[in-house]
Amino acid sequence: MIKQITTLCAACLLAFSACVPARLLDESKAKLSTCETELASIKQSAQENDTQLKELKEQNEKFQTMLTALRRDTSVNGTTYRNLVSKYDKINVLNEKLQERLAKLVSGEASDNARLSDNLQSTQEQLLKKQDELQALGEQLQRQKAGLDLLRSELEKREARVDELESILKKKDDALADLKKKLSDALVGFENKGLTITQKNGKVYISMDESLLFASGKTNVEAKGVEALRNVAKVLEQNADINVMVEGHTDDVPMKGAGEIKDNWDLSVMRATSVTKILLTSAKIDGERITAAGRGDFFPLDKGKTAEARKKNRRTELILSPKLDELLKVLENN
Repeated sequence: MIKQITTLCAACLLAFSACVPARLLDESKAKLSTCETELASIKQSAQENDTQLKELKEQNEKFQTMLTALRRDTSVNGTTYRNLVSKYDKINVLNEKLQERLAKLVSGEASDNARLSDNLQSTQEQLLKKQDELQALGEQLQRQKAGLDLLRSELEKREARVDELESILKKKDDALADLKKKLSDALVGFENKGLTITQKNGKVYISMDESLLFASGKTNVEAKGVEALRNVAKVLEQNADINVMVEGHTDDVPMKGAGEIKDNWDLSVMRATSVTKILLTSAKIDGERITAAGRGDFFPLDKGKTAEARKKNRRTELILSPKLDELLKVLENN
């Protein structure tokens, strides 16, 4: 429409310019300018109208959507309302039944009420009794817990003492193993030749046959025995924390001597004393570390009555044990 108006105006202008005077032409041009201005205004108004129309369409679509949602919600609410009304009716019916039952209970016999009251009172008394019992049990548990805490503390202390004692004993065992090695090195030429070295029960045992130390029935140590004992003495000198028990042992053949040696007791004691003196004179060893003892024939290695069994039993044993001062201190402190 706007385009047609523009074309018409232009055609009129050309027609007038061709056949009218200049004054009319100017008037026509002025009118044309006015038309163009109005045309521009119309175009702007048309654009604004289009924009408004578009916005109105969008609003209309939103309103349609909202309307659809409202209709759907109205339908749902209606269904919900009807369900609620139905439930309400059921609740009213149930309430009426409950009211009837309550009325029956209220109008029940007095004996039933009394019985219920008695039962309630009895139940309350039982509950109070149970509460007292629970309180007593709680107090007992608290006392037991305190006792357990005390026992746990004592147990931890004892475990610490045991660990300390085990550590000390391990050190002693390690020291004994080292001592046994040193003795084996020092007596390498004598082991299994009438001399054995063993470690057991926290001690090192050096067992020497009679044939290595003494002539039959004698108490003087022979030369090869003196050499072995001197080697032992050097090791003991280097290990001042080792105590020594020298034990003399005989076989079960009775002695009938008329001199200093009257029986096996005398023989075992004198042999132990002879060995002890050689140890003390062969190295710097404190005499307090050594004890000489005779065992006679009361601790045989072999209880047989054969010559071989009696030969095993005729021996002198050096029992080496570590001083237990450190261990005794731990025991005394605890």
